[in-house]
Amino acid sequence: MIHKVIGPVLATVLKLSIVLISLTSSAYAQSQDDIVWIQLEAQSSLRAGTESAQEYAVRLEDVNGFALGGGWYGIAVGPYTREEAENLLRGYRRDRVVPRDAFITTSASLRQQFWPVGTNILDSEAIATPSSDVVEVQEERVAIAEPVAPADETPAEAQRNERQLDREEKRDLQRLLQWAGFYNAAIDGSFGRGTRNAMAAWQEANNHDITGILTTNQRAELLKNFNAILDGLGFEFVRDEAAGIEIMMPTLEVAFDKYESPFAQYKSVGDLEARVLLVSQPGDQNTLFGLYDIMQTLEIVPLDGPRERNSDSFVLIGESATMISETRVSLVDGQVKGFTLLWPAGDEERRRRLVGEMDKSLVRLDAVLDPAAGSNENQAIDLVSGLGIRKPSISRSGFYVDDLGTVVTTADAVASCTRITLDELYEATVISTSEDGVAVLTPKDALAPLNVAAFSAQTPRLNSEIAIAGYSYEGVLDSPSVTYGTLSDLRGLQGEEQLNRLALVVLAGDAGGPVLDSTGSVLGMLLPAPQDGPQLPADVSFSLDRETVQAAMREAGRTARTSNATEQMAAIDISAAARGMTVLVSCWN
Repeated sequence: MIHKVIGPVLATVLKLSIVLISLTSSAYAQSQDDIVWIQLEAQSSLRAGTESAQEYAVRLEDVNGFALGGGWYGIAVGPYTREEAENLLRGYRRDRVVPRDAFITTSASLRQQFWPVGTNILDSEAIATPSSDVVEVQEERVAIAEPVAPADETPAEAQRNERQLDREEKRDLQRLLQWAGFYNAAIDGSFGRGTRNAMAAWQEANNHDITGILTTNQRAELLKNFNAILDGLGFEFVRDEAAGIEIMMPTLEVAFDKYESPFAQYKSVGDLEARVLLVSQPGDQNTLFGLYDIMQTLEIVPLDGPRERNSDSFVLIGESATMISETRVSLVDGQVKGFTLLWPAGDEERRRRLVGEMDKSLVRLDAVLDPAAGSNENQAIDLVSGLGIRKPSISRSGFYVDDLGTVVTTADAVASCTRITLDELYEATVISTSEDGVAVLTPKDALAPLNVAAFSAQTPRLNSEIAIAGYSYEGVLDSPSVTYGTLSDLRGLQGEEQLNRLALVVLAGDAGGPVLDSTGSVLGMLLPAPQDGPQLPADVSFSLDRETVQAAMREAGRTARTSNATEQMAAIDISAAARGMTVLVSCWN
């Protein structure tokens, strides 16, 4: 009786068990099918499969290589949900970045992973998603199976963490690799072959396993090396409430000094002779452009170096043998703000890092520097906001000899110059220097002089009145002076026929200026005072005669004007004619 009862019960239990097992298996298989891959192609050798995977990784993410069995090696991207994979495959086919016969496959069709090297993403992903019940059991099982966490990530973990980086973080990583000297391609945030090769080369150089995927610790190590260059500078935020600027500064090298609108000046307190200026003033585009022009006249901005001005910002880099200054200023909401960093030459890598970090860290506060700040201090004609104006090494006079702005001057004024300017505004170059000491200059851009020299066609009379125009005080005054005297002799003291001796008192800045007769015609060019020989009286000077100056012009391919004027001009008219043709010639080094 008992046997008869147990029999049907056992049969029922067995039937129910088979049904449950069947349902569980079906649910498990279905969840497994939800984890899919896009298989791109298959290769018949491991080497060909590896090369193919590397090529796809240049333009696609999540590329992996798996053995397929039978001596075939497949390239697949994933893992994804089926819906994600279908959408992605449609996009890839539309953009023609994968073969037309690429298809969706499941993890069951893939075997051991061979690329990236050391990765086993297939197993770990399969465990993570079958169903909620299975996940709990598997997670518990994994937790028990890992008594100690690894010192660094596995390649699979590194790849998963890498996927969490956004595009800008990926660009930053490429910049770090570029800085380290391992990457020289585009900073695009796409981890293709070039980036992977750079990562692998960095890993090899730093004694890490070569996988082509940086772990979190390795990325941190790379960043630490990058930042080590700023160690010892006290690089930290400085908040200047008066200037309305918060910015990172090397606080062990610079400290606040004073305000001189529009600058908050931070002086050197370390061994590097570094300085920082914070720029802060209210204004508009005209203010910005004016500051751009003014700063190029300052000693702290050497002549050489790139300059760039846009509608709302500018960058000025000045380079000398001992110092480099970089200024970055922009106009935002009616406020002109920025900074200048002065740093010793020869420390370029650290300087570039400092400028970049300062530029990124600059925060604009509500305040702006008071335009009257420091206005009663350090006032001088050669100072702007307490900063020295750059001065030429020498300034002399010259005069225009044609309508294109060609200038003649004394050769002493333009010897060994880095840069030559006319009236400190227009750059010029030397096209010829004669043995007699005449330099012929041409402006880089054509000019339109107020007056052009016309050389006298008449032989000058001894003891006749003459006038000399020149920048006697080497540019301190904005316009040339005119000095009157007499023509003492048509030769030099030792009978030099190309010289005229003059009786009048001149200064060093007058050299190179025109000598005019009473008709306003040019008789020659004033020479510098003799440096050798006996000390001459103060009222003895010399000029090159007109024939010598005209010959120097012909050698330079320029034609001189001549004048047959015989009627005397009033002194006021001679002065006006002389000033109109005279120009300040400055030599910069």
